[in-house]
Amino acid sequence: MRAMTELDESWQELLATARRTVADGLVVGTSGNVSVRVPASGGEDGPDGDTVLVTPSGVPYDALGPADLLAVGLDGKRRAGRLEPTSELPMHLAVYRHTDARAVVHTHAVHATAVSTLVPELPPVHYMTAALGGPVRVAPYATYGTPELAENMLRALAGRTGCLLQNHGTVTYGDTLARAYDRTAQLEWMCRLWLTAHSVPGRTPSLLTDDQLREVEERLSGYGQPGGR
Repeated sequence: MRAMTELDESWQELLATARRTVADGLVVGTSGNVSVRVPASGGEDGPDGDTVLVTPSGVPYDALGPADLLAVGLDGKRRAGRLEPTSELPMHLAVYRHTDARAVVHTHAVHATAVSTLVPELPPVHYMTAALGGPVRVAPYATYGTPELAENMLRALAGRTGCLLQNHGTVTYGDTLARAYDRTAQLEWMCRLWLTAHSVPGRTPSLLTDDQLREVEERLSGYGQPGGR
């Protein structure tokens, strides 16, 4: 396992992201959770040696500090910390086992959760749909914290970096916490946009075509500053 100083830095970034989900209204109280994957030092242990830092269950984010660092392996076994991990740990670990994710953000965002109760897929109402790999699917409902929910989520995530959980919320991932969080915020915004447009009586929102989304995806691949700033 990496030196504690590196884990501590990742833990501080995780806490800042978790607190941001509350500040931005994406979760209420202790709902939602955040995790980050820290590769094993030098990679000598292989991917199974990676460490996952994750928010604990039922503790307000503003009450957490450096001493509350909570870490598990990809097998779910505790590596550090005294608190119990989030009940959604199986969902987080499933993402890490089946994708190249380095961070996962799960929220109970209001507009996204509302959309999850209405349609099997968020229609491509905005070009940022391409940033999540295409129209965002809705994973069928399953009780929180169960293997069934993790399986449903993985199917909805195929070819995507985010999905909706029916009557529950959102899951997004990325190669950094910043990207995972940005995808969460963009998904909630797109859901709010679609609900707003869809609510106009007698009008149907215009949607983007597959070709239009592919063009945007190509442009987004070169978006931003050189070096990923």
